[in-house]
Amino acid sequence: MSSASKLMNRLGIDLPIIQAPMAGVSTPAMAAAVAQAGGLGSLGLGAAGAAGARKLIAEFRARSNRALNLNVFAHEPARADAAKEAAWIARFGPRFEAFAAAPPARLSEIYTSFAVDDAMLALLVETRPKVVSLHFGLADPRRLAALREAGILLLASVTSLAEARQAEAAGVDALVAQGFEAGGHRGAFDENAPDDRLGTMALTRLLVTHVRLPVIAAGGIMDGAGIKAALALGAAAAQLGSAYVGTDESAADEGYRAALFGEAAHHTVMTRAISGRPARSLATSFTALASEIGDGEVPAYPIAYDLGKALHGAAKARGDFGYGAYWAGQGAPLARRMSAGALTRALAAELG
Repeated sequence: MSSASKLMNRLGIDLPIIQAPMAGVSTPAMAAAVAQAGGLGSLGLGAAGAAGARKLIAEFRARSNRALNLNVFAHEPARADAAKEAAWIARFGPRFEAFAAAPPARLSEIYTSFAVDDAMLALLVETRPKVVSLHFGLADPRRLAALREAGILLLASVTSLAEARQAEAAGVDALVAQGFEAGGHRGAFDENAPDDRLGTMALTRLLVTHVRLPVIAAGGIMDGAGIKAALALGAAAAQLGSAYVGTDESAADEGYRAALFGEAAHHTVMTRAISGRPARSLATSFTALASEIGDGEVPAYPIAYDLGKALHGAAKARGDFGYGAYWAGQGAPLARRMSAGALTRALAAELG
């Protein structure tokens, strides 16, 4: 049995296709459509909180009884820096004024890391999704053991061989090899450590060669040809995010969709100014502004995101969509307008 067949059997799916979780973009309708078409549907819970996550899970299960992947952020909780945060607010004051709005008086850690979120852990153990995936690092052994004891399969995003070996030692079931061309937040365990910026194909082959776990290729894959290439290098499946951003069920707003299907898709930018961690975005007014800002000036994740979201809200209220977190990878120009189910079926047909 091939590595792809083995992983598909374990995940309970018919296709070696995983829809990326994409917190804020994926929806229960999207995940269910992908699941019903034979792939693995996913929901990003990093910004949801336990109560919000419970609702999302229920909405998915009302649409599908197939396998579901729930993604959590396992970053180190933020270290506040009042002086840096005050300077950040002051820096963007004129931008808020331009939209007849006031910046936040102070910035907060708007998301709770799974590393310290007991309510989320309890919910996952209770609801027992088929899969839980980890981003930004690994949870402590107690949390991972609780998930395993609940019969949940564990995936971990990694960006290097060193991270892959840590994940393997922690007992995860498969690795998501996130290449540098991937859209959204870079999954590096330590965002301040040196980054070799390995591309998806190089990283996939490296992990297949040196690690025993199944490898799921992620980053820049938009069609069946990309999936085939990943499988040919030994990947057991491919994870696609940007391909699903423009689907009917996506939560992407009109500005996000316009950028995805416009010139901005050809000029993605890696920046930490929007959220506090490196993330690949479509080119926007925000990324242009970010090019002038040093990494050391940006508050910690997700504290910086508090201001980023407020600025987007102020601009959007005035009809300006240039300040959204429009995450997308380098394959963005290949995005297609269709439903998530139709896209999954098209990918399967292209895969052959």
